[in-house]
Amino acid sequence: MSEGQNINTVLRSAQGRPEDVQPLAAELARLNVDVIVTAGTAPVRAAAEATSSIPIVFAALGDALASGIVTNLFRPGGNITGLSFLNTEVSSKRLEILVEAVRNVQRIAVFADPTASQSFVEATEQAAKRLGVMPQIINVPRPEVLEEAFRAAVGGGAQALNVLASAFFNAHRERLAELAMMHHLPAMYETGEYVRAGGLMAYGPNLADMFRRAASYVDRVLKGATAGDLPVEQPTRFEFLINLRTARALSLTVPPTLLARADEVIE
Repeated sequence: MSEGQNINTVLRSAQGRPEDVQPLAAELARLNVDVIVTAGTAPVRAAAEATSSIPIVFAALGDALASGIVTNLFRPGGNITGLSFLNTEVSSKRLEILVEAVRNVQRIAVFADPTASQSFVEATEQAAKRLGVMPQIINVPRPEVLEEAFRAAVGGGAQALNVLASAFFNAHRERLAELAMMHHLPAMYETGEYVRAGGLMAYGPNLADMFRRAASYVDRVLKGATAGDLPVEQPTRFEFLINLRTARALSLTVPPTLLARADEVIE
């Protein structure tokens, strides 16, 4: 396929503003496009609410089952399918790594997107109880309150930060990494994009790979396949990244055992 010859792309972006997601999804539905491609719980849900006939492919979704987007991974039904990485389970692993990295940590701020699946929060709280640390859950609904959220974290005695999976947070990853450094908070993130933007650590799937895989779903849909008949795919490999430059700036010594397990270490 070639852009402008046998395929045209209609791009709409909320620019990390949750309040713009539903109007943009409704606009795409009115345009009657042949397929909608999106990512993240709130955008996928908005697209599903906007249309029950236009095929929807989600390129990356934290947990398609826990969020209620689909009820069956093998046969999602309706007009929707895509790639999901069961982030509810991965949330526990992220907290384990953060506790291992920040020695003697007792209180961890947890940034949560209220439009994302709350199963991420529940899994993190359960992991915190098992690990013997206190989670400070801070809902961050809009980019304007990011600085306020960091002040709340520091004011509450947080010694580290865990940023839960969210398309909204990913859109503001550079700002999150910058503020974490400013407030001297070692932080764990969802994907490697955060670490390459200056964040300390991330554990999760390779988003670029997932979006490339989503293109094959789009191809099949455009060739006549029914989206709801295509099984939801799950990534088989997760990446663990560490930014040593950020660690040194935070005066944090990363345990050698973690460095040995990292898939990528940014010097």
